[in-house]
Amino acid sequence: MTVLGTGVDARTDDFAGNRESMLAKLAELDAEHAKAIAGGGEKYTARHHKRGKLLARERVELLLDRDSPFLELSTLAAWGTDFAVGGSMVTGIGVIEGTECLVIASDPTVKGGAVNPYGLRKGFRAAQIAAENRLPTVNLVESGGADLPTQKDIFIPGGRTFRDITRASAAKVPTVALVFGNSTAGGAYLPGMSDYVVMVKERAKVFLGGPPLVKMATGEESDDESLGGAEMHARTSGLADFLALDEQDAIRIGRSIVKRLNWRKHGPAPEPDYAEPVHDPEDLLGIVPSDLKIPFDPHEVIARVVDGSDFDEFKPLYGSSLVTGWARVHGYPVGILANAQGVLFSEESQKAAQFIQLANQIDTPLLFLHNTTGYMVGKDYEQGGIIKHGAMMVNAVSNSKVPHISILMGASYGAGHYGMCGRAYDPRFLFAWPSAKSAVMGPQQLAGVLSIVARQSAASKGRPYDEEFDKNMRAMVEGQIEAQSVPMFLSGMLYDDGIIDPRDTRTVAGMSLSAIHSGPVQGAEGFGVFRM
Repeated sequence: MTVLGTGVDARTDDFAGNRESMLAKLAELDAEHAKAIAGGGEKYTARHHKRGKLLARERVELLLDRDSPFLELSTLAAWGTDFAVGGSMVTGIGVIEGTECLVIASDPTVKGGAVNPYGLRKGFRAAQIAAENRLPTVNLVESGGADLPTQKDIFIPGGRTFRDITRASAAKVPTVALVFGNSTAGGAYLPGMSDYVVMVKERAKVFLGGPPLVKMATGEESDDESLGGAEMHARTSGLADFLALDEQDAIRIGRSIVKRLNWRKHGPAPEPDYAEPVHDPEDLLGIVPSDLKIPFDPHEVIARVVDGSDFDEFKPLYGSSLVTGWARVHGYPVGILANAQGVLFSEESQKAAQFIQLANQIDTPLLFLHNTTGYMVGKDYEQGGIIKHGAMMVNAVSNSKVPHISILMGASYGAGHYGMCGRAYDPRFLFAWPSAKSAVMGPQQLAGVLSIVARQSAASKGRPYDEEFDKNMRAMVEGQIEAQSVPMFLSGMLYDDGIIDPRDTRTVAGMSLSAIHSGPVQGAEGFGVFRM
């Protein structure tokens, strides 16, 4: 075994300062997560309970196997907007009757579960994860449909929701709808296109148009139950496959449906026996400096994430600001690419391209640990071919077919974000630590570039340069970029799948790998042209 050692000294002032800074960030994160958990607030939560209904997260908890973990996704969707944090729904991966499933639950305490633009994007991302990883989907439905004031942002792209359900069915990946309340208008197609449908008696209401709309459109007088009630759909229309007596019964039936799917994973099983890391994951709180300009050793992170802290490093003496090598996480083999000193040079780019090709040859998923300021700039580096070498790395990432997982630990700037498999490169999962930042470049660098351009423009026109304007402009730009590069802002935009506690990195990576192996794991058969 090649067990990694450690140079971390938890007694130093630097470690204590880093740890204190990370704990403060985690406290801020907990406060924002609490907003998502609160849903529509105490008033609407109490009203929902008074009606004898369960909350979205209570439904999810009853649906999942007892004491099994739930990997919640996109928890902070809509953060920093006028919409409720969470996007009026809960999504995540959990185990039901021993089968990993993608779970989507409407939150009826937020505007009756109406779908807003961020909830729509959150649902799209959940469907993408289910499709890419071959996960059955269980929808816990209680939604009044689209948030009408924002229908212009929802109606046209929203059809993708139903397209995704039917495509899942065509791919023989089951979809189950448990309908607890309203599922109206376009939302009626959600159970209508699912493989299995359970409706709660006297609670579920599924119709294309409710009584007022029917009256306006046809002049017909009708009531909720005869138009779209659960019993009618179970006895007359045939839309409901199962009629549940109450919410708990619907969840019981849902679990029974999943139990009878006879679901089998297509990917290879993990090694049954594996060791926990030799080094304490608690140390991850103090490893990342509060100032991201200060580099840290990614070996220290790897040693606290992989099985037995056992890591076979590839090309350790070449391109040393990118660490590459082989390990296992919860018994699953992985190739790891982790940034060391921040900057990617030509050597690191070529090393990465080769390593990614090797992973594809042996059908091994890749784990990217980000802490990069991007590719190196300057005359010597341009003449040395940094563009073509960086393009080589991006080419390899783009055409790699093995599953990728990205975790943003620190900086993830510029094209380095792309080369390390940022969101645009479709990693199966992308998570961020509270210390992470991502943008085209650092705030000071970006403001400095704008200042240089403005000075050159003034000089070319023979005008004096306003230093007071420059000072204010730089401060404004730095503040804006800083605010837009923090993880909560990016998570609110759905640019990651969630912000995680660094101590949970191993668990989250393991759950992601387990979900990935629900489908086949196969490498690319070829790549594009590599410029040499």
